[in-house]
Amino acid sequence: MGKYTIKELERLSGIKAHTLRIWEKRYNLFEPDRTDTNIRSYSDTDLKKLLNVTMLSNSGTKISKIVLLDDVQLKKAVSEITDIELVKQKRIDDLIFPMLQFDEITIDNLLKSYYAEKGVEQTFTDILYPFLEKIGILWLTDEVDPAQEHFIIHIIRQKLSAAIESLPNNSESAKKVILFLPEGEYHELGLLFFAYLYKKKGVRVYYFGQSAPIAQIKEAAKVIKPNWVLTYAVVRPKGGLQELVEQLGECPSDENYFLVNRLQKDVKITYPSNVRQINSYSEVI
Repeated sequence: MGKYTIKELERLSGIKAHTLRIWEKRYNLFEPDRTDTNIRSYSDTDLKKLLNVTMLSNSGTKISKIVLLDDVQLKKAVSEITDIELVKQKRIDDLIFPMLQFDEITIDNLLKSYYAEKGVEQTFTDILYPFLEKIGILWLTDEVDPAQEHFIIHIIRQKLSAAIESLPNNSESAKKVILFLPEGEYHELGLLFFAYLYKKKGVRVYYFGQSAPIAQIKEAAKVIKPNWVLTYAVVRPKGGLQELVEQLGECPSDENYFLVNRLQKDVKITYPSNVRQINSYSEVI
């Protein structure tokens, strides 16, 4: 069984710790365990309840009404939410708890249901991409154990790889793209998603994967003669982002793309004329 601090509940739910304390005191929403020094400790049941309460609260239901619902009524009320954005958020949140519990069966069933309803592309853009952004930020704040992150990423990677393999190979006469991650970078799911999208669009994909020395990419590009080269860096690359984009500019192609995440958008980078900063997959595909 999990044990969570109030700060962990805040980051997992998006509800401020101050608000959670008020809900707890005023409405008896939780009955946390307390240490000898009076530090609160919350259970898995508390977390699941809070995620549902948060969903209803975000839909406009007053907390004073939510706390009157029992567990069955609470789940029923959440299932009846029709707001598109809130439904998306629920699907994202539904992945959090089984990730924390290393519950592969539940994760697999959720992904299968998302794929059946939305297809691979929309599942990734509407659910998995924002989910990965969320756990990435949680991981940076030590609220998600790296083992939990690796666990769910492995499952998602398997699904994406299978989707890529199911697509027909594109001819050598098709347009070409090189996809790679710089040395020391292992956050590969986004790159796999680009591989899926490019292949689906009829582009021939040359996939170099994780931690690829950029000197090797430059040499490969001379032979492949790609239309595009794309990369990104979640962790700070050796030499920094500026050096990485300058080296990217030395890769021969029609245009090179560097994808920035939301934590990098304010970083000042000078781009070579043949390198373009992008903020999402939709800017190039």
